[in-house]
Amino acid sequence: MDKSTTLKTNDLELAQQVLKLEAAGLTGLASSLNGALSEALDILQNITGRVIVTGMGKSGHIANKIAATLASTGKPAFFIHPGEASHGDLGMISDQDAVLALSNSGETPELSDIIAYTRRFKIPLIGMTSGATSTMATEADVALILPPAKEACVIGLAPTTSTTMMMAYGDVLAVVLMERQGFTAEEFKLRHPGGRLGLRLLKVSDIMHGGKELPIAKGSDPMTEILPEMTAKSLGCIGILDEAGSLAGIVTDGDLRRHMSDGILSLTAAEVMTTGAKTIRSSALASEALQIMNDAKITSLFVAEEEGKVVGLLHIHDCLRAGIA
Repeated sequence: MDKSTTLKTNDLELAQQVLKLEAAGLTGLASSLNGALSEALDILQNITGRVIVTGMGKSGHIANKIAATLASTGKPAFFIHPGEASHGDLGMISDQDAVLALSNSGETPELSDIIAYTRRFKIPLIGMTSGATSTMATEADVALILPPAKEACVIGLAPTTSTTMMMAYGDVLAVVLMERQGFTAEEFKLRHPGGRLGLRLLKVSDIMHGGKELPIAKGSDPMTEILPEMTAKSLGCIGILDEAGSLAGIVTDGDLRRHMSDGILSLTAAEVMTTGAKTIRSSALASEALQIMNDAKITSLFVAEEEGKVVGLLHIHDCLRAGIA
């Protein structure tokens, strides 16, 4: 076995060891959960202010991520750096807030001012630490104790397994709070308007044509009126409504070509239209509408409410412009 092969084998074995140690840490964390979790959740759910998440070093990076996850899943939160807190940022914390502080040892000196501030002004403090008897654990209103676990670092010093457990514990808090608060996909979308997450949750109502842009007519309308309306709206079709305002049929560019030899200008919309047109509800995801159009090999889809009333029209180009594909 040459040197390069030996190195690759050693790399693989070490990589697997890292993941196994961190996985063992998460398994231990799951088994260690107790009533302190519910107490912490009660505090976070019932505060009228925000969750202030803090930590130093690697714990600070994890705290930043936890704050971002909480904020995006329905619980207003932000990160405060302990050093900046000692130089004025303590003023960002109100008595309506709660503080979630992360420290593996529970003795991080930079956190002392934040801890003292919460005690002085009776601000709920949740401590996440491996030190069950540490200053943080004893001062906190609720201590979330991480179970003993070996760091995945080969020298056993760099925060690895411990920070993995912290991040996972933060996810636990965020996800359970989502369930408790009844956080919905619609609320999630409001906090994620950009990127792929926003596109996945984009609704038909967000991109459909409605109001004066909507091409609609009555079945009794002559084709001499239908053609100018179709041309003006430039969507390649027009919806033909019955007396109740429901979709009775649709006239498309294809229908015009098929009836060209029938003296089309002497016909009414009802005589030219195609019945049985597909519709979709306005609350449906735009991706669902795109799938319907692709499956049916059509380029337009009328939008109707449950009672059948037409409220909009979605063209396949609207989906493509929105980045849904």
